Amino acid sequence: MEGIRHFFYDYFLSFGISEVVAKYLNVVCLVIISAILLFIADRITRRIIIRFSETFSEKTKTNFDDLLVSNRAPRRIAHLVPLILTIKLFPLVFYDFPQFETYIIMVIKVYGIILTIWIIRSVLKTFESYFKTLPRLKDKPIDSYIQVAMLFIWTIGIASILAIIINLSFIKFFTTLGAASAILLLIFKDTILGFVASIQVAINDSVRIGDWITMEKYGADGSVIEINLSTVQVQNFDMTITNIPTYALISDAYKNWRGMQSSGGRRIKRSILLRAKSIKYLNAEEIEKLKGIQLISNYISSKQSDILNFNTEHNADKSVLINGRNLTNVGVFRKYMQTYIENHSAVNKDMTIMVRQLSPTPEGLPLEIYCFSSDKRWENYEYVMADIFDHALAAVSYFDLEVFEYPTKFMDVK
Repeated sequence: MEGIRHFFYDYFLSFGISEVVAKYLNVVCLVIISAILLFIADRITRRIIIRFSETFSEKTKTNFDDLLVSNRAPRRIAHLVPLILTIKLFPLVFYDFPQFETYIIMVIKVYGIILTIWIIRSVLKTFESYFKTLPRLKDKPIDSYIQVAMLFIWTIGIASILAIIINLSFIKFFTTLGAASAILLLIFKDTILGFVASIQVAINDSVRIGDWITMEKYGADGSVIEINLSTVQVQNFDMTITNIPTYALISDAYKNWRGMQSSGGRRIKRSILLRAKSIKYLNAEEIEKLKGIQLISNYISSKQSDILNFNTEHNADKSVLINGRNLTNVGVFRKYMQTYIENHSAVNKDMTIMVRQLSPTPEGLPLEIYCFSSDKRWENYEYVMADIFDHALAAVSYFDLEVFEYPTKFMDVK
């Protein structure tokens, strides 16, 4: 060993070079040779480990090792061999310069900490990618947990590096750091809130990746594509991306459409405004005319018979139409729309179907159609709803009803 560390020193002395210069030239040569050896060792080790990892991953059924390779974990593990060689070589290379030992040890320790962090990061990224392939975990906020772990590891790593640089023990460094905890809490406020929020979201199962959510405050209306420590990414239906603070999911109101998506249908709830002046009792001639509408022909006949029996029994004076019981055009229209929807092929018959009157407004009488489309896809849902209301609006005139419209200066207002 003595011969190796002074080989170039003795060689330069043989040429008559001074001892001081020979020492410096000796260490320069040893550094160059060590760097070449470390480079060769790194390339060889990396190639062996990577090739072994790729071969091993091809033979296994699980994709975890494939993800480990794709996240460069074997490549970074291979750097440990040159690090170990450096630790073994530096006492030999800098034997004549012990004053450099402290700084070299410091650099090696710092490099070792950074390399360890990168190896752990690759492994955690592998777990993140692997968990996302599992059906029962792919909709969970895995990113948040990995980011929390990485934040903790980076905090420990940076604290360790600072402790090494200022030559302070790790425990004393953290004791000193504790005095500044209030400042740290302020700096990492959003991170802490996001971490707490992501845990609550996961425990309560309030939002999953793939859920359709609407959050008007942030202009979000689309599918959740990522939940991480700081933000929730929502891809809107116009293909834009909205970033929502994670803690907003527990502090602000939002609508999650998961219940609708997992149910048997998507709700249709919309009204037609009927002019109050067009609502009236039906006389015998108008009733006979409406019997020609097949969907309600039997209903009108049955209802007409019940009304006639009631009026006869109660001796109602039908010379005035309001006396006794009567059919109204809005009531018959309501029954017609109820029957129409019940027979519509795109409406879920196992869920609520209802046509009802709401409270009258200054614009008229709202007649609300309430049912569920069997097809929950947005474009098909809109088509089904439009089909129902196309028919309803066209059918209004057959019952001598009118849809309310605001008068304009281009219309003759009576």
